[in-house]
Amino acid sequence: MITVFGTGTGAPLSPDPALSSAALVVGGRRHLDAAEALLAPGAERVVLGPLAPALDSVERYIENEKGQGVAVLASGDPGFFGIVRALAERFGSAALDVRPGVSSVATAFARVGLPWDDAAVVSAHGRDLRTAINVCRAHPKTAVLTGPGAGPAELGAELAHRGADRVLVVASRLGDPEHESLERVTPSEAAARDWGDAVSVVLCLDEKRVLAPVRTLAGPGRPPSRWALDEGEFEHRDSMITKFEVRALALARLGPRPGDLVWDIGAGSGSVAVECARFGAAAVAVEKTVDGVSRIRDNAAAHGVDVRVVHGAAPTVLSDLSDPDAVFIGGGGRELTAIVTACARRTRRSVVVAVAAVDRVAAVRDALGAAGFVTDGVLLQSSRLAPLPGDVSRLAAANPVFLVWGVRPDTESATSATSLSSVTSLNEGVVE
Repeated sequence: MITVFGTGTGAPLSPDPALSSAALVVGGRRHLDAAEALLAPGAERVVLGPLAPALDSVERYIENEKGQGVAVLASGDPGFFGIVRALAERFGSAALDVRPGVSSVATAFARVGLPWDDAAVVSAHGRDLRTAINVCRAHPKTAVLTGPGAGPAELGAELAHRGADRVLVVASRLGDPEHESLERVTPSEAAARDWGDAVSVVLCLDEKRVLAPVRTLAGPGRPPSRWALDEGEFEHRDSMITKFEVRALALARLGPRPGDLVWDIGAGSGSVAVECARFGAAAVAVEKTVDGVSRIRDNAAAHGVDVRVVHGAAPTVLSDLSDPDAVFIGGGGRELTAIVTACARRTRRSVVVAVAAVDRVAAVRDALGAAGFVTDGVLLQSSRLAPLPGDVSRLAAANPVFLVWGVRPDTESATSATSLSSVTSLNEGVVE
């Protein structure tokens, strides 16, 4: 049996037979030091650094010393972004006796007096920071587990550069009665500081939306119950909006999800950006008209999502944006080919283009193909039911639209793994 002790945030370990009788004790240096008086004098100690060698030591010990107990010391709740996942994968859940402590995330939210059943939690420990950035931009309440090169300064710098209206609460040395601190700072203030290595967790808050309605399902929000919303649910000018039939297929090819960044180019009403944000992706809408910018902001507010609106013409204004996971292009005019080329060069997964003029389809497909994308497309022609006198209906044809898309080869599984690993990475301070 491997007994896993979560040290919580501050409460010292209590005497426990599984700890005092363990012949092998694994943990970070500070955990081993704190538990020294509770360990058997002859117990072998393994200091956690890289995880794989420590797991190998446990496996060798179990094979050679059957019947001897193994204790693992970990920060917080070891089942929450912690070492339990790796131990269960290696030795099986039945071999584990887990004694959880209070996680740093729960403690940080308790300290600021906020519920966290509706918070997004993302780990940046040993992971690409961009996923955490995109989750922070898309959700009003996010806890970020930090790591080397992905701390409050780096998080703040990216959020400040992208114009995110957020407050960061940097929680350090949680549970230490003498040195615990929580500091509220703007992203710019966070970027200007050296925070050292004592940060426990960073809360990223949109303080206007931190109190969500009471729900029965924990997490940052359920997926939308419906999508491809009717045009009437958005403000738009003279029907200049991506029709819901087109939007439905575009969303299927974009695949927006938490941790993603999606561009909506030539956004118009911003309907695609808003729908992507409703799926939990960070969304940027690029629009060159002043009235269009205002409409996009109103539509985002009406649907309760955060969409960054960039006023300007593509491809010129794209240079200052973070690389996207997926791009929808719904406008472009004579610059369409140049826009497609610029987007294809930078997107990580897919580009979807809505084209009304048949003359431009070949150029769009060629531009995607030249960038190494696997391309496909379809002509969408729909007819909607329209009422006629006498309580009967007719078919009213909508303008046909070509939807052309390109997918970067071999990226779908890779981006899925990257997104998942940010949610399942082990960290609550267990690897030191």
